[in-house]
Amino acid sequence: MPTRSARTAWNGTLMEGSGQVELSSSKIGTYEVSFPKRTAEDAGGTTSPEELIAAAHSACFAMALSSEIGKAGGTPQALEVSADVTLGQKDGAPTITTITLTVRGEVDGLDAAGFDKAAQAAKVGCPVSKALAGVDITLDAALDS
Repeated sequence: MPTRSARTAWNGTLMEGSGQVELSSSKIGTYEVSFPKRTAEDAGGTTSPEELIAAAHSACFAMALSSEIGKAGGTPQALEVSADVTLGQKDGAPTITTITLTVRGEVDGLDAAGFDKAAQAAKVGCPVSKALAGVDITLDAALDS
């Protein structure tokens, strides 16, 4: 299996400095990071480790759920997955405290209970979920009507 890489170039102090995160493997972009903007309500055009984790988790979960739906005899037509990663405080230090996965799906061949069972299995089996096992991860899964 491949290894994927990213790199960050940082200049300055935590509160006054900034950096650029480069997605090295895909070469699809370089993105600005800043600690003050990381902890602000408005990201102001910068990304953060939490946003990058949210992107990774939503993509990984969508792939894992597609697989679980197939194993259960269903066919995914469309899955809309979002991940909300919360940066909070624990023991006086910034800590990722929660991740909320939300998925809405159009699936042939599974009822709501079957979809929920597949979603729960994907939450547990997704490699990113496994890597983030120390974080409280919740799931809101439902079929679109």
